[in-house]
Amino acid sequence: MTAVRLHASVPNDFRATIQQEPSTGIDAPSFSPAPASPNRLNPNEIRITGLGGSSPQWTIFVLLTFLTLIPSLLICMTPFARLLIVFHFLRQALGLQTTPSNQTLVGLSLIMTFFLMQPVGDAIYHDSIVPLQQGKVNAIKALELGLVPMRHFMAPYIREKDAELFLEMAHEPRPRNIDDLSFRVLLPAYILSELKSGFQIGAVLFLPFLVVDMVVASIISSVGMMQLPPVVISTPLKLLLFLMVDGWHLLIGSLMRSFN
Repeated sequence: MTAVRLHASVPNDFRATIQQEPSTGIDAPSFSPAPASPNRLNPNEIRITGLGGSSPQWTIFVLLTFLTLIPSLLICMTPFARLLIVFHFLRQALGLQTTPSNQTLVGLSLIMTFFLMQPVGDAIYHDSIVPLQQGKVNAIKALELGLVPMRHFMAPYIREKDAELFLEMAHEPRPRNIDDLSFRVLLPAYILSELKSGFQIGAVLFLPFLVVDMVVASIISSVGMMQLPPVVISTPLKLLLFLMVDGWHLLIGSLMRSFN
């Protein structure tokens, strides 16, 4: 009813003008929807072709997952844990509570870790990432190839006693050599060995500074200066001793050589 009224309300001369207007020969554009193609992908849809696929969505998923695991991998598969433990022991042995700060020690440990792991990173890039980018291997195979250099790096620093502990707990047979250990055993054995090495080095660092503390405490008690805290005298003496022997150079050099 509304359409009829609107049509009736149009003036006759205007209606005649519309009817007499010649055609230009150009058809009006059609906005009819295109037929849906069965192979056409929805732009809002993320399709993963499988573990062996090489779709960009799967690559992004793997990279994002790897980024979330970087802190744990940095601690468990690199020398970072040993270096940070040793630096914290050094700060306690010198009697310094906040100097160097935690950020400084973490940054120093990161720099030393990157320096030590550069050859391993180069091997992972050439053996794993380059074939993956060239499409020669899939993501799973690239991961397996990338773990080979890490295995070669971690294996020499694993104590046999630690490896036997996790082999027994995992109910796995004893391998012929340490290179045949599964990552289920290799990873916890490595981090346990690194913790022990860090504590051993820290204990050795404490010994000379402990001697200084004992000597200063004995001298203060012998002269009757009981109200004077020994830390007031021992801390400058320990710092002077550490600087005289070029302690940072000796410590960093020894730590670097322990990983060669």
